[in-house]
Amino acid sequence: MKEISLKNVKKSYHGELILEDFNLTIPAGKFFALLGPSGSGKTTILRLIAGFETVDKGSIYLGNQEITYTPINQRRINTVFQNYALFPHLNVFDNVAYSLNIRRLPKDVIEEKVIKILKTVHLEKHIYKNIQQLSGGQQQRVALARAIVNEPEVLLLDEPLAALDVKLRERMLVELIDLQEQLGTTFVYVTHDQLEALTVADRMAIMNYDGEIEQIASPKEIYEYPATSFVANFVGSTNIFKGSIVAEGATHLIVLKDLGSFIIMEEPNKPFVYNGNTVLLSVRPEKLLITKKKTEGFSNCLEGQVIDIIYHGQSTLYNIRLDNTQIVQVFDQNDQHVPQEIIAYDDRVQLYWQKENAVLLEK
Repeated sequence: MKEISLKNVKKSYHGELILEDFNLTIPAGKFFALLGPSGSGKTTILRLIAGFETVDKGSIYLGNQEITYTPINQRRINTVFQNYALFPHLNVFDNVAYSLNIRRLPKDVIEEKVIKILKTVHLEKHIYKNIQQLSGGQQQRVALARAIVNEPEVLLLDEPLAALDVKLRERMLVELIDLQEQLGTTFVYVTHDQLEALTVADRMAIMNYDGEIEQIASPKEIYEYPATSFVANFVGSTNIFKGSIVAEGATHLIVLKDLGSFIIMEEPNKPFVYNGNTVLLSVRPEKLLITKKKTEGFSNCLEGQVIDIIYHGQSTLYNIRLDNTQIVQVFDQNDQHVPQEIIAYDDRVQLYWQKENAVLLEK
């Protein structure tokens, strides 16, 4: 297992700059996700690693070996594409065996390897079926089997589940996690889908529209402790408030315009948190308690009026207009075993939150 490093990489297409002075290290043996909006350069990074594109400037390493200009077939890196790119005229066995036949391995070795890998992806009962006879999920598994039969150092996955329906996508995500743990191969997963990235990744990088990395961390860190307002808004939903810091001894407050003062966590590791500075405050919708009753035990409370109620089954989304006209989102978990307070349109409500459940972000 070897890590992948991109160092000071620059890449342009037809005069349009995609990546500039780009640096990234992908740890060996991990499930690493690249998450970002369309046009952020995610697929370009994957194609550079695979060798389908060459850098304008900079270097790419696999472990200690520079592979910047190494031919594709010598990189020990395979790719699974969004459209699978299977050979329709070959059956399952021959699709998976294709690269082994190119290498002219003995027939008994090829058969052993193909059957073993098809068992790994649970396709041993479909070995001699035509590709057209398979479901979308089965075709995806064939593409995976073909990519890993050569035991690559790195497997690149370019939005591989985009063509599948929601239920099948969820099942395939679990199977991908199991497969990566079983093989121990470095997986690099490119997607613009937040849920996919949060589900599969050990670590993930969040990219912005300019092809820059905003944050690299575990999924939990990314969601719970976003480093920037871009990350907070792009990964999940959040409520952003603008305010000024007030430091009073051991107590730190944030003053929000037309809303008052609120207790916040003292965060000495954030140099921008000092008396008088303007900052942003991020509070996730599920961290807010919505109620019409006065409730004790919370650090902070906002008040407003219900303007939208959207039922999602397992949760309900409320849009609340605060006294300063800002709209705040609240996710309330629906628990059928506990009688719930009925909240209706135009109701006046309180939104409670603990200081530990808010994250300070630089302006």
